[in-house]
Amino acid sequence: MKIYNPQLAAEIAADLLKIGAIKLSPEKPFTWASGWKSPIYCDNRLSLSYPDVRSKIKTALSLAISNSFDGIDVIAGVATAGIPQGALVAEELGLPFIYVRSKSKGHGLQNMIEGKIEEGQKVLLVEDLVSTGGSSLAAADALREAGAEVVGMVAIFTYGFPVAEANFKEKGVDLIVLSDYHHLLDHAQDERMFENDVLKTLKEWREDPGNWSN
Repeated sequence: MKIYNPQLAAEIAADLLKIGAIKLSPEKPFTWASGWKSPIYCDNRLSLSYPDVRSKIKTALSLAISNSFDGIDVIAGVATAGIPQGALVAEELGLPFIYVRSKSKGHGLQNMIEGKIEEGQKVLLVEDLVSTGGSSLAAADALREAGAEVVGMVAIFTYGFPVAEANFKEKGVDLIVLSDYHHLLDHAQDERMFENDVLKTLKEWREDPGNWSN
């Protein structure tokens, strides 16, 4: 797991905060589906509604792919939020696009992979957000089961949890992200968005999110 460009990472973090795609609320934390209490909420789908930010993300993801991976045949979006981002990138790079569902359809052909994929093709996955990496890596597993070669994954943002890094390493999937929680906190500190004790709390959440309390 690595950051594509540190300077760009700071810009992306600032953009996502500005448009409300990322919200920081240490005093009134959010509750994730897992039950974790979190001072951060991230919904990068909002970036699609802001053409300037959308274009910056599309270009950055495309450059990250072009400069980091070779011989890609197909771009694959991870359902659901990775689908529009993946489609934009595929258009930018002039490559075929498919997407991977979280589970097979319950009707029709019961596909988990939508679009044309052939055995042996090299596929690059596009994701919007990586937390533990579970759903993202499930998409990689589905592609491998279909006979494709997963060359890696790019994502807009990650919390940078050690468990995610371990999961990607175990699955042998290289992950490149545009921005992460570290650059987000650096920006919040530079802009003096919070007092030092609040910033300390935000850093503590990142170290042990499952047991964090505000």
